[in-house]
Formats: sequence, C-alpha cells, structure tokens
Amino acid sequence: MHEIVYIRADYEPWWMFEGWEEKVISRQEFIKAEDARLYLNELMEKFTWQFSEHEQRGVAFASYWNEEETEYCEKCEEDLQIFHGLIWLLNGKPLISF
Repeated sequence: MHEIVYIRADYEPWWMFEGWEEKVISRQEFIKAEDARLYLNELMEKFTWQFSEHEQRGVAFASYWNEEETEYCEKCEEDLQIFHGLIWLLNGKPLISF
C-alpha cells in the first residue's frame, strides 16, 4: 500500500520524530505506485506555488516553507520555523527507491 502523507511541523519531514503522526494534516492511500506519484506531483506543484522555499530528499520526502511562518515554542522560548512536509510511504515505511 502506498501512502502520501502531508504533515505540518516545526521540523522537516525526513526526521520523522517520535509522534510525527500527530502532525498529519492528510493522508491518501493508493494501490498503484503510479497513482501515488501522480497525486504527489500534484501536491508538489501546488506547494511550489504556495511556499517560497523547498527541499527534497530522495523520492520519499519533500519539505516546503515560508520564512515568515513560525510558531512560538514556550518550552524553547523562541520562534520555530514551520515546515509543510510530504512523505511517500510504502507499507508504512518511507519509499527509498522504486
């Protein structure tokens, strides 16, 4: 099963820190890899227009952000950058290659 997951967090999606699932905004499941790729490409195109910065790590991870989008962390006592991350999972694990 292929999944495309969108998270919003104060870290890039490739870190997948404990509890990352709590940051999920949406997830879409696909049986075919090609359908997952098409959906991911649509999201990536949309996010490229919406956010001024981005970085991709392999096939599995893409991160988008605007420098001015931050949230105050009381525990840290500072503003943290907010990242919009896309993760491609295959059977619950990041897709490393085809």
